[in-house]
Amino acid sequence: MKSTFRVLFFLKRDKVKKNGNMPIMARITIDGKLAQFNTKLEVNPKNWQAKTGKVSGRGAEFTRMNEMLDGIKATLYKHYQTILERDGYVTAEKVRNTFLGKEEKAKTLLQVFAQHNEQYALKVGKTATHRTYTRYELTKNRLAEYIRTNYHVEDISFREINVVFIEGFYLFIRENYPCTHNTAMKFVQRFRTVVLFAHNLGLINFNPFGAYKLKFEYVERGYLEQDELDRIYQKTFASKRLEQVRDMFIFSCYTGLSYVDVCELRAENIKVSFDGNLWIIKKRHKTNVTSNIRLLDIPKAILQKYDGKLPDGKILPIISNQKMNDYLKEIATVCGINKKITYHVARHSFATLSISYGVPIESVSKMLGHTNIRTTQIYASAPRLVA
Repeated sequence: MKSTFRVLFFLKRDKVKKNGNMPIMARITIDGKLAQFNTKLEVNPKNWQAKTGKVSGRGAEFTRMNEMLDGIKATLYKHYQTILERDGYVTAEKVRNTFLGKEEKAKTLLQVFAQHNEQYALKVGKTATHRTYTRYELTKNRLAEYIRTNYHVEDISFREINVVFIEGFYLFIRENYPCTHNTAMKFVQRFRTVVLFAHNLGLINFNPFGAYKLKFEYVERGYLEQDELDRIYQKTFASKRLEQVRDMFIFSCYTGLSYVDVCELRAENIKVSFDGNLWIIKKRHKTNVTSNIRLLDIPKAILQKYDGKLPDGKILPIISNQKMNDYLKEIATVCGINKKITYHVARHSFATLSISYGVPIESVSKMLGHTNIRTTQIYASAPRLVA
């Protein structure tokens, strides 16, 4: 619907100058909302026609003043049309500020992305993780590459973002970096978050993603069967390092803790609960949701094995995640397991085996520290081993 636009000139009668003149004000009204400013012109009230908003009287001075008022009105109308075509909407304040040269220059995509990331960095360690922050930074850098490569500029305005631009970014990621469809979609998803951020700031009033649908492919999550876990746990390794990696991995298979949560695990996180059993009670690093996990005999035995033998309050032998995954490949080979094993497979194995043994999905969800049970339902297709 077209907005209503009016310009009215009037005298500011409470500002009478020594010569008897009063300032001529301009009032812009758009859809019932107004903004006004001083035209820097002045006239004696006896020479002002309120009904027409014009100066009355004979002489070149009065003629020139009316021409200047007509020029102001024409310029305001031109700014109105320009802003409407550019942004899709217009306000009286925007028109006034443009006329006065005060309009804030529209922020570009990468400028707003940087602003978003600066604010996100403030949440790290409180409601967000540093890992997620680095992913937003990586997405910004990938967008910058895409814009330079495909558009041959350093930045673009939000009005240039459309479905073609978004799909082009997805294809740029797939073609230039070794990643899956879902990984590329994650880049697009973070891009969409920043567009929403710009919308919430009032920088744009449209949604470039309105006609674009994020589509993730179903990925079957790898996990180990019970006999494969037993094979790894019972294996005697010649290398102490392999033995330690095995112990950490098996510990997570029976507790569902991720690598980072095991790294952060301390003795104070293990407590005797109301049932007289030992429980891990700890907030997940990723979601800050509390996980409550009862310690079974195998993870208890692993903790006892390293009790008092590690420095800095650690209760398990920690090494880097990359090294951990390298050693797990070796362990799989030694144990005759023809599956790709990473440390995160332990968490998937815990979830899948818990459900297959009849543990209620609500309980599994709480132990995993999921914020949404639909995340846990991914594992619900596992065959039940116990009725």
